[in-house]
Amino acid sequence: MADWYVDDRCTNCDVARQFAPGLIGESQGKSRILRAPGDEAENRRLHAAVFACPTRSIRPVSGQPDPGLDPFPMALDDGVLVCGHNSRHTAGANSYLLLRPSGTAMMIDTPRWSPALATRYTARGPVTDVLLTHRDHAAHGRRYADHFGARLWIHEGDLDAAPDADRVIRGGDATEIGEGVTAHPLPGHTRGSVLYLADDRYCFSGDSFYWSRTTSDLEVAESVTWYSIEELAASLARTAGRLRFEWVLPGHGDRKRLAAEEMSRRLRALTERTRLLRPRPIDFTAVRW
Repeated sequence: MADWYVDDRCTNCDVARQFAPGLIGESQGKSRILRAPGDEAENRRLHAAVFACPTRSIRPVSGQPDPGLDPFPMALDDGVLVCGHNSRHTAGANSYLLLRPSGTAMMIDTPRWSPALATRYTARGPVTDVLLTHRDHAAHGRRYADHFGARLWIHEGDLDAAPDADRVIRGGDATEIGEGVTAHPLPGHTRGSVLYLADDRYCFSGDSFYWSRTTSDLEVAESVTWYSIEELAASLARTAGRLRFEWVLPGHGDRKRLAAEEMSRRLRALTERTRLLRPRPIDFTAVRW
């Protein structure tokens, strides 16, 4: 496309394609612009991709993108917002703000660090907790927690990635984070992977599972399951029956909302598929989901 291009810093992380499917595609190992936006809704989607991209690789030929079109944090529904501004230091992972009935919020994983962004993320209410799903999303956790005056959470299995965490989730049992919010240890992607469940509605799954545009289903990313695919299968078998949610909100991969009964059915099916997987070589360079 003449008006927009993707520069050579692109790491093919898929973030832009999540926000602007149909406008941004993939070619020769990186994202590429497929066509210009056709209306205002598509223009908003393109700019969400622009301001989420961790390498700032999506650029207008004419100069810099208009900061006034930065949509983040962007509401997914009335209870959760996606932070955007994904960080290279978390492999471009998505992060979220979970709004609580008290008027406060919790941050799940973190966007790139910026004092101005941190101030923006408190516009809907003070952030009381920063919840890390696992070690490779921990990069900016302490800085955000300190800025917010919030508690930083991580599981003991990944504690060396955030040794100054204020709250440590221990063992394999569910832990209450706050009213309506629980942490469920799910070792597999890493030893200390955790998913956070809120209000029987939201599942912040980290890198344990995600919604795939390719298969239109829940999937695990076995090629980047660093710790153990067999442990992940066991974790899902132990935990899946206790989870009820409508939204899957992963660190990498697509977000999706379905009726809770349908999501439960798909999670059970994913558990069965994962049980059949066997260890395979790990792609330690992978960032694409």
